[in-house]
Amino acid sequence: MDHKVCLITGGNSGIGKAAAIQLAQSGMKVMIACRNEERGRAALQDIKSSSDHDQVELLVLDMSSQASICQAVEMFKSKHSKLDVLIHNAADFDITRKTPEYSEDGIETVWATNHIGPVLLTSLLTHELEQSEQGRVITVASQGLMLHPYLKVNVKDPEFKTGGYRVAKAYYQSKLAQVMYTYWLAEQLKDTRVTVNAVRVTNVKVDISRYPDLSKVMKILYSIKSRFSISPEEMAETYTYLARSPEMKEVTGEYFNEKNKIVSSSRYSKKKRNIEEVMELTMKYL
Repeated sequence: MDHKVCLITGGNSGIGKAAAIQLAQSGMKVMIACRNEERGRAALQDIKSSSDHDQVELLVLDMSSQASICQAVEMFKSKHSKLDVLIHNAADFDITRKTPEYSEDGIETVWATNHIGPVLLTSLLTHELEQSEQGRVITVASQGLMLHPYLKVNVKDPEFKTGGYRVAKAYYQSKLAQVMYTYWLAEQLKDTRVTVNAVRVTNVKVDISRYPDLSKVMKILYSIKSRFSISPEEMAETYTYLARSPEMKEVTGEYFNEKNKIVSSSRYSKKKRNIEEVMELTMKYL
């Protein structure tokens, strides 16, 4: 049987892991990509056990490192000649971080991991996506962008080198850039069998144990927020829908919420001139 192949970054925890289990249960070959091999191997066993499906693989991949991405792509290509679904789930959003951190390429890690990395990974796997009967690229953004309707990508200083850095600010900027990239890539691939769509992730329960340095006040706030949040498994259902649903075969360049409904992004994000400006900036990093 020719199983469909799905690569999901950040597939070792949270929504990514839940989606990996669901996709494996559907019969897909699933490759989870994560930067920590030990955590990845533990997740791999959990996913196989939970899905009762052994066609699950681990790909060690640091999305902030261009060398790591290139190496991981070569590893993927040595095992698979096609890719049916690529889900850009991995994200850098350490809510305890006060100052910027930089990747081995010298790029601020939120910008590198959440935006530059996905663009590079997709470009290196476009040929494999085109070998699929119907390839699908799924990017991931955030409902939090709705609280910042006038946000723009700082094309002159996307890494906040001149000051004003806040991890939340860097995160939402990177997610806005991903939405714009989705629209751009859908246009670039409109004459192929590859579709490109984005997910607007809503409030999802956070595993506070992943942030041991979080202040007591913040822990209380996140505890309250969790009462009004959905589970990773519920959010992952949208990933699975976009990856598997026959209804999505010809849908491209759209933005979906957790109810599988098309939603709109900001006016700024949809303007062709702004998209081209962001993508011009992006390509300079590659």
